[in-house]
Amino acid sequence: MSDEPEQESTAGETPPVRSETAVPKASQTAPSDDVTRRGFFSWAAVAWVGFTAAVGGCVSAWGRFMFPNVLYEPPTTFKVGNPADFAPGVVDTRFVEDNGVWIVNEEGRLYALIAICTHLGCPPNWLEAQNKFKCPCHGSGYYKNGINFEGPTPRPLERAAIAIDASDGQVVVDKARKFLWEQGQWDDPAAYIEVA
Repeated sequence: MSDEPEQESTAGETPPVRSETAVPKASQTAPSDDVTRRGFFSWAAVAWVGFTAAVGGCVSAWGRFMFPNVLYEPPTTFKVGNPADFAPGVVDTRFVEDNGVWIVNEEGRLYALIAICTHLGCPPNWLEAQNKFKCPCHGSGYYKNGINFEGPTPRPLERAAIAIDASDGQVVVDKARKFLWEQGQWDDPAAYIEVA
């Protein structure tokens, strides 16, 4: 026999049944994982904003592609004045800033030196006190006529084509045509103007 006291059952009462699968009340009211209407429209709005931004970026990139880069440079042919405006033995630096040339009147010849160092393309400076062109980048030096004499530069400065316009008598410089000393082109009649 068992030591447990017997429970007396009263007439008409059923004993309480305990179920092991009973769910507590708190878990019955927890929200479900289903998407609500409000949540769906929130995510749809976010998706439309992202889609619109992506399309806008593509359209703006396409619009930028339709307008190519344009580099505005000064003209390669320009007038610098009358031959009498350039004193003998003087390097005229008025046209370096805008047109990139020095006008030199030396030994009865007027010529235009292009203001680009032949070493790495830096713009040299005219040093009046030292009577030479000097490149500030690596120290290349050139005489007044453009011949190199110091620094790492491999060759003399280039000369631009120069002529006198028959209509008004002004000196015209054409940087599109270059003359190189090492190729013997400085003696070309288009590389200088004879002046008295």
